Amino acid sequence: MSQDDGDQYPQPQPQPQGNVPPPHGSSVPYGQQYGQPFGQQPYGQPPYGPPPYGYGYAPPRSTNGLAIASMVLGIVWLYWLGSILALVFGYVAKKQIRERGENGGGMATAGIVLGWVGVGLFVIVVLFGVAASTGYS
Repeated sequence: MSQDDGDQYPQPQPQPQGNVPPPHGSSVPYGQQYGQPFGQQPYGQPPYGPPPYGYGYAPPRSTNGLAIASMVLGIVWLYWLGSILALVFGYVAKKQIRERGENGGGMATAGIVLGWVGVGLFVIVVLFGVAASTGYS
C-alpha cells in the first residue's frame, strides 16, 4: 500500500469545542455547533419552519347559482312569470346557502323582494283590469 491510497479517504474532522463554529463542510447538526443539546431549538425560534406560501387562507366560497338566477329574474320579470320564478329560486337558494355555506344570500334576498314586488304589481293590475271590465271605474 502506498502513501497515496490513504489520501483517497477523508480524514475525520475534529469536533469544535465551546462556541467555535465548525469548519465549512462539516456534518455537525444545527444547534450543536453552538453548544446547544441536540433536539432543542435556539431561544426565540419556533420548533418548525415558516409556513408554506398561502398557508392559512381559506379557499373562496362559491356563489349559489339559484341566488343569481333569482335576482336576475326579479329584475327582468318576464311578464310576471319571472317574479314567480324569482320567489321560488330565491327561497330554494336561501335554504341551500344555509346548508352549504355558500355566498349569495344578498342576491337571493334581492330576488325574493323583487319577486314579491312583481307579484304585488300583478295583483294590482289584475284588480284594476277586473274593475274596469265590470264598470266600477
